[in-house]
Amino acid sequence: MGHPGKVRRHKMGIRMPAKRTTVRDLRRHNRSLLLSKLYFDGPLSRHELSGLTGLSAATVSNVTAELGEERLITEAGLVESDGGRPRVLLRVDPAYGHVAGVDIGETGVKVELFDLTMNRLATVEHPLASPRPDAASAVTQVASGIREVIAESGIDETTVLGVGVGVPGTVEQGEALRVHAPTIGWEEVPLTDLLRAEGVSLPLFVDNGAKTQGQGEMWFGAGRGARHAVIVLIGSGVGAAVVTDGTTYRGSTSSAGEWGHTTIVYGGQECRCGSRGCLESYVGAEGVLARYRKARGGKPTTGEDEQAQFAALLEAADKSKAAAKVLEETAGYLGAGIGNLINLFNPERIVLGGWAGLALGEEHLPEIRRSAGEHALKHVFDQTAIELGQLGPDAVAIGAATLPVAALLDQGADPRTAGSKRGTAA
Repeated sequence: MGHPGKVRRHKMGIRMPAKRTTVRDLRRHNRSLLLSKLYFDGPLSRHELSGLTGLSAATVSNVTAELGEERLITEAGLVESDGGRPRVLLRVDPAYGHVAGVDIGETGVKVELFDLTMNRLATVEHPLASPRPDAASAVTQVASGIREVIAESGIDETTVLGVGVGVPGTVEQGEALRVHAPTIGWEEVPLTDLLRAEGVSLPLFVDNGAKTQGQGEMWFGAGRGARHAVIVLIGSGVGAAVVTDGTTYRGSTSSAGEWGHTTIVYGGQECRCGSRGCLESYVGAEGVLARYRKARGGKPTTGEDEQAQFAALLEAADKSKAAAKVLEETAGYLGAGIGNLINLFNPERIVLGGWAGLALGEEHLPEIRRSAGEHALKHVFDQTAIELGQLGPDAVAIGAATLPVAALLDQGADPRTAGSKRGTAA
């Protein structure tokens, strides 16, 4: 046996092995750093890459040559230099591969296909028969949707780097991935195993839908440029992605962000999670529509599905006192919930997303902001922007499709050959 590595004393007194940085680690770090910089900020010249990353010109030249040989990056024209020869611009090659994003919602399944730089190539949507869809039905629709977008776009399946899936619940990562979504009746659903059984052989990356929406908005939408943000999702249910110093906060078992199940009214109305007074039961579309029906003496709202009914409620506000009052209360509850987020996390930015959140925000954002200001500490609130999401109703699927891209950038290599960290099925 070789001599054991040096140890360092942990601040709590536990002796921990010192982590050694190997040549392989350094190579991966440099590839990841340069690939990420080109992905988010390219096209860039080698000279610019060296200045932006702190890597030497020789390292940048060697690593970009490798990435070029692997066709991960490509030339993107020339830029004039100061007195010398024009410099070659580099960018990530959109044609290197494709990624798919899946949004498993409570009312339907959406599947979208993108090239590597997130240009959308195909979209399919399948409704689900019940707001409490059984896992088998959802999985069948996902598998069908993946096959359809690949066929519609005319690409070869072998070019797909992976499929990201956003789900309405907590994702337990382990030897066998399990999804816990008690509000729709899912307990320990082995989602990746079920998808494999349906014939999906592509690499799979699974995460909570609010977190995938959060990553999408941080990369390409209203969260871009912020280091500290909370991206909230309001649809039938309610969730949030908390981003601290550029990283999504996950908690000890990855369930952080269940903002919808924080208490807004002690002993309040029953939530579908089994508790009482949850924010979701007051601002989630299902809860809002239930309050509207009650205000109308049980009279049903017009519309074939929940989204149509919610739109009808918003439209009725001009002529219905009951509708106006329910929406006024909803904006107040939502603002109070946002005030809690501001006091807890001190974000630069709150982004309001989800189909119901966007619909509500487009009509009532001033009232929501006013209520948030009434429920947050003034000096903290004054430093927080509250904005609508920019990716629209596709945000969860777009964010899900970024999961295999994130694995590519993290590894600095194709996730199908390099492996990845979170959310990959074997």
